[in-house]
Amino acid sequence: MDTLKRMHSDPDSVLCPAFVRSQRYKAGEIPAHRHKRGQLLCASEGVITVRTDDGLWVIPPQRAVWIAPGTLHATTSSKSFRLIALWVEPGVANLSKRCCVVNVDSLMKELLKTAAGFGADYVSGSPEERLMRVLLDRLNKLTVVPLFLPEPRDERLKRITRAIASDLQSTTPLEAWAKNAGVSLRTAARLFRRETGMSFGQWRLQLRLLTALEQLAEGDAVSNVALNVGYTDVSSFIAVFKAALGQTPAKYFRQR
Repeated sequence: MDTLKRMHSDPDSVLCPAFVRSQRYKAGEIPAHRHKRGQLLCASEGVITVRTDDGLWVIPPQRAVWIAPGTLHATTSSKSFRLIALWVEPGVANLSKRCCVVNVDSLMKELLKTAAGFGADYVSGSPEERLMRVLLDRLNKLTVVPLFLPEPRDERLKRITRAIASDLQSTTPLEAWAKNAGVSLRTAARLFRRETGMSFGQWRLQLRLLTALEQLAEGDAVSNVALNVGYTDVSSFIAVFKAALGQTPAKYFRQR
């Protein structure tokens, strides 16, 4: 099998320590799988959601998700998308062992686009290898952004989070959710902190934000999205969005 075929069918079998590929995918899900290499996934078009055992990450334009080596993950998108992926062999760079979403600055974006042009077809000492070294050096300098929703493991808490996710417009307090799940309010509040590192309110706010990102990326109007995720006041939704991503929804998606 030649290098190009290996790069697309089995990235772990490619001999070079790091490479970038660009590929278009149809809407839908890429089932759960894992690789021995670490991956930086950047959707140059569309929005993708990556789910692991720890939770989910939503990756809008100008963001990327780092998937640590060996992490079981699935990828979904409601629309077709183009994915630029950096694949890195463990031990090649000082790679994070935790998944995270990062900002992709203009320099990193251009490095990824250029590296995708030659893929794994480069040799030691070449200009292409030197570019890859710069790219890997930049990898650990990218700013982490809070686009992660932790997934609880306690079954009682999972019943609560699934119910919330199915009714984002609900203003039901935690006490009522806890009662339906057969757990006390005090226990439920403690579990949220222990299992997710967030309070109940913070977790629901993050769920609403990430769901809104997905809907906005599909072209839904800001006013409709705000209502869909539980805000009766559009201004409040815009304020939450701006606090998380630094821009209003309209400006964020217009620039991208």
